[in-house]
Amino acid sequence: MAIIIKPIITEKQTAVTDKTPNRFGFRVSPDANKLEIKKAVESMYSVTVVDVNTMNYRGKQKSRYTKSGIINGRQASYKKAIVTLKEGEIIDFFSNI
Repeated sequence: MAIIIKPIITEKQTAVTDKTPNRFGFRVSPDANKLEIKKAVESMYSVTVVDVNTMNYRGKQKSRYTKSGIINGRQASYKKAIVTLKEGEIIDFFSNI
């Protein structure tokens, strides 16, 4: 089971990272705890994690209008983790592009 699903690279998260350069966001497995997230980030990026904050998001209700009528659905629920690294350390997501 993969603990870290993907890094969060949005305008809002980029603004947080610009304000505090040692904080990064990740979309993680819903049943992962803070210690597992910390170990996964440290082993994957070889950095020192100081703090982990997690948030659970419920999926949003979505509906669209089509020719055949209204289609209702739901987006998937997910868990987000904000990881604070030791002062001076960074993670470069775009190094291998």
